[in-house]
Amino acid sequence: MVTRKAGYLPDDRLGYIELVLFGFQHIVAMFPATVLVALLCGFHVGTVLLASGLSTLVALTLSKNAIGTFIPLYYGSSFSYIASYLGIAQAMNHDIVFGVPAPDEIISLMQAGIVVTGVFNIVVGAAMRSIGKRRIDRILPPIVTGPVACVIGFALSKAALDMCFTDGQWGIAVATFFTTIACSHLLQGRGTLGMVPVLLGAIAGYLLTLIIAPDHIVFKEVIDAPLFAIPHMTWPDFSGPLLLTAVFSISVMALATIPESTAHLYQISIYVDQLSEVRNQPRANLAQHVGFNLICDGVGDVICGICGGPAGTNYGENNSLMAITKNYSGRSLITAAVISILLAFVGKLAAFVGTIPTFVTGGLALYLFGVIGMQGIALMHQGKVNFFDSLHLGIGGTIMVIGIGGHIGFEGGFLPIVIPGAFPSGLPAIATAAVVGILLNLALGFWNIPTSPVGPTQAPIVGLKNRQELDGSK
Repeated sequence: MVTRKAGYLPDDRLGYIELVLFGFQHIVAMFPATVLVALLCGFHVGTVLLASGLSTLVALTLSKNAIGTFIPLYYGSSFSYIASYLGIAQAMNHDIVFGVPAPDEIISLMQAGIVVTGVFNIVVGAAMRSIGKRRIDRILPPIVTGPVACVIGFALSKAALDMCFTDGQWGIAVATFFTTIACSHLLQGRGTLGMVPVLLGAIAGYLLTLIIAPDHIVFKEVIDAPLFAIPHMTWPDFSGPLLLTAVFSISVMALATIPESTAHLYQISIYVDQLSEVRNQPRANLAQHVGFNLICDGVGDVICGICGGPAGTNYGENNSLMAITKNYSGRSLITAAVISILLAFVGKLAAFVGTIPTFVTGGLALYLFGVIGMQGIALMHQGKVNFFDSLHLGIGGTIMVIGIGGHIGFEGGFLPIVIPGAFPSGLPAIATAAVVGILLNLALGFWNIPTSPVGPTQAPIVGLKNRQELDGSK
């Protein structure tokens, strides 16, 4: 007879002490990345923690009530939208300074785009539930979503390097980077420490700064900050000349988070079903709820947009933690969400996080942004994209050239294509690249033109049907 010690399924009940311990462990897993997005993009740390906790709490409640079981996923800030936030700030003549909240009017404009992103996710999720994932994949195949993810990461490379060279402390940035990637590799699969390489890298860089360049860390704001503080709330602003720019540049980035979120659901579904078999209980088959999962993503983004936090996604870090501990309890995640909400009211926490030097964050960003780009390549590999097919090469190459070249080469990441009244600063390069890729795929993917692939894979490619087989949309 297998005992409950084999692990916890999503609907299992735990003791209060276990709930608190497991909840804090989830906080440790999500905290570094969630807070780092706030620091990089000018959001208020307390508000971001509040939005993250509320999004997770609502998503878990919705899944339990709608499908009868918890979908055990934690929602935190997504890195996929960083370039969009920075571009919007520049379009409003403001340079984001690491750790310093942006003016309210900039955050409010971003919020408008985040709310629309949430609505877009809800619509896609509802469409998947009604017409099926395969048909959605024809519009968003891996040859589109993969390069978009690549662009998001690689287009931020200059921003990461700029942070590294801030104040001439590039040596500490390099040490932070090396520590982070070393911890990620050497501690992988070694318990909780193996799941927080970003946190360990940040601690190493912080301590090294205290030793080598202590003048760059000032604790006055921490001392002056109140112990308890109400999170700084702003409201979405659906007005102004840059509204369409914000909505377009932010919401299109969901093209990268949708496949990421779906992959996380499939991953956790496999883990839960494996434990169900060990426990001799029916399989939950959470993967069948892919559409509902995206609806939960969308609801979370709407909540973030209303509160004043960045758009989010469910976290692979917390998935890995659950896989290691075999604890898939939805109530553990609810506890973590409540803890995150409570932390949002600790004023000194936000002030302390703000003391992290920019060059330390630059070292972290070198690793994180590169990983985002590489995940796009992994997405194409997993989706069996044929790199010997001229159409695939054309779509992927176009997305990367427009996205990366446009974001790095033009001020603020805006292509010099001005549309008065809609895009007064120009078209956002990354978002435009994504739309161009979608249109190319739709326009040319339906042409039944035989091709003769050259290379190690000699699979025939004779139009849309076979292309779907290659890009994983079947």
